[in-house]
Amino acid sequence: MRTGIATVCLSGTLQEKMAACAKAGFDGIEIFEQDLVTSAMSPEEVRSRAAGLGLTLDLYQPFRDFDGVDDGLLAANLRRAAAKFDLMGRLGIDTILVCSNVATATRGDDDVLAAQLSQLADLAGSHGVKVAYEALAWGRYVNDFEHAHRLVQAVDHPNLGTCLDSFHILSRDWDTAPIEKMDASKIFFVQVADAPQLSLDVLSWSRHYRVFPGEGQFELAKFMGHLARTGYDGPVSLEIFNDVFRQADVERTAVDAMRSLVWLQEQGAAWLAGQGETRRFPLRLDTLPRVPEPTGFNFAEVRAADTAALETLLAQLGFTSRGRHRTKDVQLWTMGQARLVINESAPTDSEPAISAVGFDVENPLLASSRAQQLKAPVVPRKTQADEEVFQGIAAPDSTEIFLCQGTPDGTAAWTGEFGPEPAGRSGGGSAVIDHVNLAQPWQHFDEAVLFYSSALALTAQPFAEVPSPTGLVRSQVMDTADRAVRLVLNLAPLIQQGDGGTRAYQEHVAFAVEDLVATARAAKNRGLRFLRIPANYYEDLAARFDLEPGFLDTLRELDLLYDRDADGAFLHFYTATVGSVFFEMVERRGGYNGYGAPNAPVRHAVQYDLRQAGT
Repeated sequence: MRTGIATVCLSGTLQEKMAACAKAGFDGIEIFEQDLVTSAMSPEEVRSRAAGLGLTLDLYQPFRDFDGVDDGLLAANLRRAAAKFDLMGRLGIDTILVCSNVATATRGDDDVLAAQLSQLADLAGSHGVKVAYEALAWGRYVNDFEHAHRLVQAVDHPNLGTCLDSFHILSRDWDTAPIEKMDASKIFFVQVADAPQLSLDVLSWSRHYRVFPGEGQFELAKFMGHLARTGYDGPVSLEIFNDVFRQADVERTAVDAMRSLVWLQEQGAAWLAGQGETRRFPLRLDTLPRVPEPTGFNFAEVRAADTAALETLLAQLGFTSRGRHRTKDVQLWTMGQARLVINESAPTDSEPAISAVGFDVENPLLASSRAQQLKAPVVPRKTQADEEVFQGIAAPDSTEIFLCQGTPDGTAAWTGEFGPEPAGRSGGGSAVIDHVNLAQPWQHFDEAVLFYSSALALTAQPFAEVPSPTGLVRSQVMDTADRAVRLVLNLAPLIQQGDGGTRAYQEHVAFAVEDLVATARAAKNRGLRFLRIPANYYEDLAARFDLEPGFLDTLRELDLLYDRDADGAFLHFYTATVGSVFFEMVERRGGYNGYGAPNAPVRHAVQYDLRQAGT
């Protein structure tokens, strides 16, 4: 599939955008008019630079408000079009995007529209270019892709075709099946965009909230399947209007964009296969190595220059120190099958922070190959000849993701590199990593969702918003079907400091135990400093749930939090924060699969008070 992207998707100058697109691996680009107008490069220089970068210039856009106008305005529009066609000749672009009129149209009769489009097609033909007519979802008279196609058919001119844009189709919840009936030779261009499901006017939705495929909720796989069945074999190009993307690093955004098209091809091929389709189509939808979901967490890693506070905290929780690695500056702490690595190689002025997460997978080499084809950077890791080789990739927030060989019993062979487990020291009881909560930079949140769903086969659940004293925290759960892996991504507000600076938002690792009350009592006896929960919380808890008084007293005594739903109950407590890291201990009863969301505002408020107090 020939891949493309509109320059409007990216930040920076036209020159920077072109370089980023080439580096990310795109075949071609659409030149957005404003990018050219504001560029210091001449059209000839743009053409030359694109050729040097190996990029084709596939489309010039947009040409607005042409059709459905009176005769005087039509003449002016044709003069304007002639100037753009001459410009396209200098650029070496053979197709222009013409949007259905939204502002100046006064004549909606199809015969009038077709006649005016016919004059435009004649003019385009005399300049050796083609017109791709697109129905904008908010067009005054033409806002339906089937209507636009009917007009193209009525004109029946070799230089007039249509442009299909997934946003304008799917935002109106139109069926994409009629695409299959379209003449592929009359589909001159295809643009794709995803978007979250929002309740607002389509124009605002389009201008600010489009995202790359896989980062929203549109049925793009179905769209691609119907498109393939037409026989279309032209570019599939991204056109994304997004305020965040146009502020983010241009190279990272281009990589995210390319990852989305790799994912989209796979999804389209899977949809066709699910329909029992066995034909090969001109639009080749490349696929990737298929990998199953991770089977569990292998470990979590915290990097710290000063590890003393972390060591104390883990010992108080009941973790056992397995000592230092025989060749690396790392420690291993375990409780049952919950493994936490402390990496001592952090810069001297850095606070403790989550630096890596290991996942158990069926085939680490295959999973790594897939991730790399999805543009995930490889994380190098030095190993000796007799040490476990981990396949490592970097997530969008720079967290290192290691793909480890899973075992049926949940053990990990690499722990032997820390020496034998001390006799009689099992690590304080049975525990596993329940979930890991990672804070995401605001400009890369959508990128992270696509990364974990495409590279690790995690499924994004509906997001939630949790109030905190510093603003709303958007929480996105990514998990496996059996919930052996639960990853929580938080789009958190920046924490302002008194000196005008900001600090990193807190992250945590949660460990599941069989008896939280016993775990909490033992930790308290070891001197653990719990996150202190306000008395008002327990009064509210008593009002919400009919709890046995003795149980409520226990919760209050140990600073435990509680939640319950139709499937079960959830007990948990939090530690104090070290650097940007804290730990959570949880107990799931019955079929409870949540995270104690009603308790999250309490945790945020208490942590805020502690930060303000400097403790």
